[in-house]
Amino acid sequence: MAAGMPVDKTYLWNIFTKIDKDGNGSISADELQLALSNGAWTPFNPETVRLMIGMFDRDNSGAIEFNEFFALWQYVTDWQKTFRSYDQDNSGTIDRQELKIALTNFGYRLSERMYTLLITKFDRAGGGSINFDDFIQCCIILQILTNSFRCRDQNRNGWITIGYEEFVSMVFSLNVSK
Repeated sequence: MAAGMPVDKTYLWNIFTKIDKDGNGSISADELQLALSNGAWTPFNPETVRLMIGMFDRDNSGAIEFNEFFALWQYVTDWQKTFRSYDQDNSGTIDRQELKIALTNFGYRLSERMYTLLITKFDRAGGGSINFDDFIQCCIILQILTNSFRCRDQNRNGWITIGYEEFVSMVFSLNVSK
């Protein structure tokens, strides 16, 4: 993802204070979800919001302060640009072929079956494509899984051998769901 243009902090502070409905100086996942748009007139995926809060909540407060919000804003803006660049038909969603192009450009080499599985997993609307927020979630989870796999792929050959308990431990230690 290409870095975006610098954002005026005063402009973002005004947005931050509007999102911070209870005025406590931080934005909760619920407040952030209400403020974000996925381009499909449906609420932003709560799991995507939770993942993003977890990524930017540096003090582990469960919410994001202004400086954390500033970083998250840039992150979402970069994802919007990326999403639009791969939404080749300007449908507002990423279909299977567009997802394949995006993930291939990100360095993933997946089977056709895996692209079908990803579309099925992240297509909340059931239309054969994924919305902006679900695209972010798909990419974040794929990166988390890849990083976890790479830690165990000692030979860097794309194969790991683990026992059942190590597998369960690996899955539960991933920061993808609570």
